[in-house]
Amino acid sequence: MSQNQRVLTYLKMGKILTPIEALNQLGIFRLAARIYDLKQAGWPITNFRLRTDNGVIVGHYYLSADKERWPESQ
Repeated sequence: MSQNQRVLTYLKMGKILTPIEALNQLGIFRLAARIYDLKQAGWPITNFRLRTDNGVIVGHYYLSADKERWPESQ
């Protein structure tokens, strides 16, 4: 399974994915690049950023729950 497929499968489960989770759970180091690929393919992925207690800003990615917006539904 490709990295893009692993990210998409994870997001389809309704989970939010951060870069550290992508590395630890999926073995993916460049999450932002995989998200870019999926967005270019039409997947409605959104992100937000949160500041951790130690001041680091971390991106969080999630897939729209509206399956009618998913490319495979069109």
